[in-house]
Amino acid sequence: MTIKTTTPSPNIQIHLPDGRTLEGPRGASAESFLQAVRDDFPAPIVGAIINGDLHELTYSINMESRLEPVTMADSDGARIYRRSLTFLLEAAFSALFRDAILLIDHSVASGGYYCHVHGRNPLSAGELATLEAEMRRMVEADLPFLRREVTLEEAVEHFKTQGYDDKVRLFAHRRKPYVTLYQLDEHLDYHHGYMVPSTGYLKWFALVDSGEGFTLRFPRRHNPTAFSPLEDFPKLLAAFRQYGGWLERLGTDSVGALNEAVQAGRARELILVSEALHEQHIASLANQIAEQKDARLVLIAGPSCSGKTTFSRRLAVQLLAQGLSPFALEMDNYFVNREDTPKDENGEFDFETIEALNLDLLGKQLESLLAGEEVQTPRFNFKTGMGEPGDVVRLRPGQIIILEGIHALNPRLIPASLARQSFRLYASALTQLNLDRHNRVSTTDTRLIRRIVRDARERGYSATQTISRWESVRRGEKRHIFPYQENTDVMFNSALAYEMAVLRPLAEPLLRQVAPHTPEFIETKRLLAFLEWFLPLEGDLVPDNSILREFIGGSILKGFKVWGG
Repeated sequence: MTIKTTTPSPNIQIHLPDGRTLEGPRGASAESFLQAVRDDFPAPIVGAIINGDLHELTYSINMESRLEPVTMADSDGARIYRRSLTFLLEAAFSALFRDAILLIDHSVASGGYYCHVHGRNPLSAGELATLEAEMRRMVEADLPFLRREVTLEEAVEHFKTQGYDDKVRLFAHRRKPYVTLYQLDEHLDYHHGYMVPSTGYLKWFALVDSGEGFTLRFPRRHNPTAFSPLEDFPKLLAAFRQYGGWLERLGTDSVGALNEAVQAGRARELILVSEALHEQHIASLANQIAEQKDARLVLIAGPSCSGKTTFSRRLAVQLLAQGLSPFALEMDNYFVNREDTPKDENGEFDFETIEALNLDLLGKQLESLLAGEEVQTPRFNFKTGMGEPGDVVRLRPGQIIILEGIHALNPRLIPASLARQSFRLYASALTQLNLDRHNRVSTTDTRLIRRIVRDARERGYSATQTISRWESVRRGEKRHIFPYQENTDVMFNSALAYEMAVLRPLAEPLLRQVAPHTPEFIETKRLLAFLEWFLPLEGDLVPDNSILREFIGGSILKGFKVWGG
């Protein structure tokens, strides 16, 4: 073997996951390399993972590399597309309505962001059509998204001149001396994350009137070039609006405002008022249940790490204060025997489908219990995978049942004869404390960070293990929970305005243990960059009955249970 010095080759090779190799000029962009294979993928390519790191398509490749295309069907690709689409909307809006403020508020389950304007009346149908036409003109022009790195001082000065006070407050606590801004046509702004190279990529969108605001529609990942049917979610929207009102009352409508409160020494006040708003809502729900005289069965559903366990226990305490004695029936004890558990498309046991429950036994025992009869409930042995005899239970006169689980709002869970006796609740962390008016915080990210902290403390899982399972968890939620969320009578938003400040010092050390260049590391870098925006808070300020205690530990409600007679 002979080794000698030589001059660099003008070309480099790029290795794709399927074994193919591309060759092209050194320094060419990822976009240029992928042009040759872009039609081989079922969804449009909007980014690239190069040697284990996520990059924009404009990234120049200067050495032999492994490259994995990121499409709109991938979670990172969906974020890149939606972020770029948001910037397109913002740029078009600023060109047409210079004296108004656009706010990107929260996500819509069928694919979209709910938006509204300040400083003027809601957009009319004609104005909304004009705005969409301007966005399509910009897409047709294929304008580039220009990435600019500026000093922190330059960024703050720019946002001051634009009147973006929320962004000025956000950057006031930034530690890095620089900021990456994006320019589209004449519009310059900060967006937290990567963009597509140009507006020509943004072909799939629509603007739809939504009452006091409008919805920016985009495709969902499972069908990335088509829209899902637009559904109404009035209860979800009402929950977001209620939380928005809470944030205004707290004076913390953005992360910058939260950081100001922490820095000013108002953290204790912020925490106490946030918790009081939760308690007020839970007490109101208990009162509604008490007033509904025929409500004997309280059903509570919610996605992973929504805090529904602590919520159900705090609700039980408030029901006791109303003179009602609740009995908690555990849905997990009604699993069918392991050998009878349905299997998913991969041949693995599917414990999340409703068919994994013995619905016949559950329905009969609910009817018997509510009729005042004695019942021997089952106990599921997770080690053997078999059901065993459990407690013998008889409800006292007037006693109600609390049944909590992912299928609680599925109409198939209980017999139709019990529907009139039920009160249905949906709990989730419906975050609305956004970074600023154009950078929203995902409800999913809130729950994932909660889970990383809880899994490490209670189950000994690493952040790598939790992140690797998260996609499967999300898939189950989309199938079994979200389609039924509007079946609820009332939604409870378990988000707390201050929680990311408390979770940051607990989550960061766990995330920093994730190995570089692993699939989980990309998600880790994104979460760490997000957490950097929050000033940290000590957890000892959090009350011991807080929903947040379910994740950080120290809950006075752990193990709390009200038994039947």
